[in-house]
Amino acid sequence: MHYRRLGRSGLKVSEIALGAWITMGSQIDENISSELIHTAYEQGINFFDNADAYAMGQAETVMGKAIKDIPREGLVISSKVFWPTMPGPNGRGLSRKHMTESLNSSLKRLDSDYLDIYYCHRYDPDTPVEEVVFTMNTFIQQGKILYWGTSEWEAAQITQAVGIARQLNLIPPVVEQPQYNMFHRRRVEEQLTPVCREFGIGLTTWSPLYSGILTGKYNDGIPEGSRASLETMSWIRDRITESRINKVRQLTALASELEITTGQLAIAWLLRRKEVSCVITGATRLEQLDENLLAAEAQKHLSDDLLENIESIIGPLEENPED
Repeated sequence: MHYRRLGRSGLKVSEIALGAWITMGSQIDENISSELIHTAYEQGINFFDNADAYAMGQAETVMGKAIKDIPREGLVISSKVFWPTMPGPNGRGLSRKHMTESLNSSLKRLDSDYLDIYYCHRYDPDTPVEEVVFTMNTFIQQGKILYWGTSEWEAAQITQAVGIARQLNLIPPVVEQPQYNMFHRRRVEEQLTPVCREFGIGLTTWSPLYSGILTGKYNDGIPEGSRASLETMSWIRDRITESRINKVRQLTALASELEITTGQLAIAWLLRRKEVSCVITGATRLEQLDENLLAAEAQKHLSDDLLENIESIIGPLEENPED
């Protein structure tokens, strides 16, 4: 496993992370979650991503139980705040009240004294950015979090947060967590990259396989038992267009020539970018975890000619469409 700095900070994270979204606390049971976390840690993953909204908090509870017998100093644990998790008008957003209550609840569920990274899960137009920056700085002073960042914020919003922190001598965000993959790339490559370079912001990207589409498993239709076949995941079916599947079929043929999987090619393609501190992956089985881990080694195949070939397949940058 290779480790990268989180932006310009001193924190080092495994370039492949294991995330809890969709899977832990809902799609897979506690035993499988624990097995995945322990196996990931044994193979060098030190970064485990979570959020207060995942499975209505159950994902944090499951992860908290799983990491009990792993040395805490060997882990980088993150969570997030924004989405509704509590009753009433203050049960969501980035107010100091909700952030404080959400952080305390996350720490309790994770059974940890602190978080390594705490994200603003979205931008909150109802809360001044000054309030958000001051609150995050307070959490750091209290020792409840070590670093903070944003998720799905626009470049101008991140720039504003950094500017306020610098002006008031507070600790700025060091990380942004955007969706980034071969089919969802315009915002990262055209807007966020300049901000990353200017302010030392690292990217911890999510959905590297675009809901599984970039694994090639939907190349010949929707298999029974796959996420897209579930009624609760019907939104994935909206992403499975003929145009995208045709591109994935070409990527699958290219990956086959390299003797790697389509998913490994897609993750390696992300890891080639210096702004990417790590790629957050998900898994429901050990086989999926093992495949994702091998993607780091697949980077050796990414010659200039291969990257040009990939660009010719996936075509111009798509607008960030339905998501």
